Amino acid sequence: MLFQDLKLIEPILRALKTEGYTSPTPIQEQAIPIILQNKDLLGCAQTGTGKTAAFAIPILQLLYQDRLQHKEQKTIKALILTPTRELAIQIDESFAAYGRHTGLKHLVIFGGVSQNPQVDALRRGVDILVATPGRLLDLMNQRFVHLDHIRMLVLDEADRMLDMGFVHDVKKIIAKVPAKRQTLFFSATMPNEIQQLANTILTKPEKVEVTPVSSTADTIQQSLYYVEKNDKKALLIHLLKDKNIKTALVFTRTKHGADKVVKDLIKVGITAEAIHGNKSQNARQRALTNFKNRTTRVLIATDIAARGIDIDELTHVINYELPNIPETYVHRIGRTGRAGASGIALSFCDQEEIEFLKDIHKLIAKQIPVEEGHPYPMSIQNLTTKMVEGAKPAAKGRGGAQKRGRGFGSKDKPKSAYGNMSGRPGGGQREAKRS
Repeated sequence: MLFQDLKLIEPILRALKTEGYTSPTPIQEQAIPIILQNKDLLGCAQTGTGKTAAFAIPILQLLYQDRLQHKEQKTIKALILTPTRELAIQIDESFAAYGRHTGLKHLVIFGGVSQNPQVDALRRGVDILVATPGRLLDLMNQRFVHLDHIRMLVLDEADRMLDMGFVHDVKKIIAKVPAKRQTLFFSATMPNEIQQLANTILTKPEKVEVTPVSSTADTIQQSLYYVEKNDKKALLIHLLKDKNIKTALVFTRTKHGADKVVKDLIKVGITAEAIHGNKSQNARQRALTNFKNRTTRVLIATDIAARGIDIDELTHVINYELPNIPETYVHRIGRTGRAGASGIALSFCDQEEIEFLKDIHKLIAKQIPVEEGHPYPMSIQNLTTKMVEGAKPAAKGRGGAQKRGRGFGSKDKPKSAYGNMSGRPGGGQREAKRS
């Protein structure tokens, strides 16, 4: 299927052509016709599937067509709520790219920066507002934002908003939006709390589910390294000696841990930067830019800071520490293997993290292959039979990674037929409440 087959208007097709996009991803193919029929939608899709374009394109078309019929003032007609400032920025960039020929005005607002430029833009008039919950509520309370004319409401990354404690803010915002509206609800996972929230705000929604809930993409090759906690630094440095690892996004559970890993890597001559909540907005954007242009080879991130990071041809994700929430594992490794491309996900597991690993295996309904050929294995007394029960050994080799598939980041890596479409920013630092 081509985008022309989705009955899109010429200004949007022209913009998509400029971006180099011809074929929609599965979620775009399914969601765009539903949204163009003004129906509510419940979308369950992994990050990297193209869901930002799946809602941005039809929103732009509906508002453009409506404006041709009603020459009204610039009031906010579409509101997109998203949990992190980086994600908000990239969604806004997607609206800019796809809507460049529509004349529609869009704005992104988030905390951590001065509100004055955002307020000035609001006063000039906005059709589409992309916002994080904390800053939006602040500006609503100051009466700079009015939601009386909202026709389309989008909740993106709803599960992450729940994880970050934004659900109460979201409910307050929804209470100010007209009841008669079109609502689009997207979540990578669908726990009970998210399903209940969706049930309260959607009206007879159509459901789009392009991948099984909480599944990992088949294009991602996963490996598990059992390692003593004190040996993780040495194992990471050992793996990064492999020059085939062009870029690596490394996850830690804490901000302090991220900074420590950066220092350890820099000491041995590996370029690395950290992105987390204690970094300023400018510092996070600079680190992300350096990583994207490969000035920095390794980016160390916490889960919240990395949500929504989209890097073309990111070859590796490394879980330096396993997450204690199994769904987070799916989000983490989804940074690579995006839009049909291949990717590598390596995970370190020490004795204290084995319970986390069991939860991950249960969630993804398969065992992560164990890499047995690395130089820092967990001691025999810690690595019991129970720990690896049912796990399949991975291919052996130096560091275990470079002998899998076609060299990581190699030129023969598959390219997406639809480019980089999911509309997604560099990750997501939790917006400080009311910041």
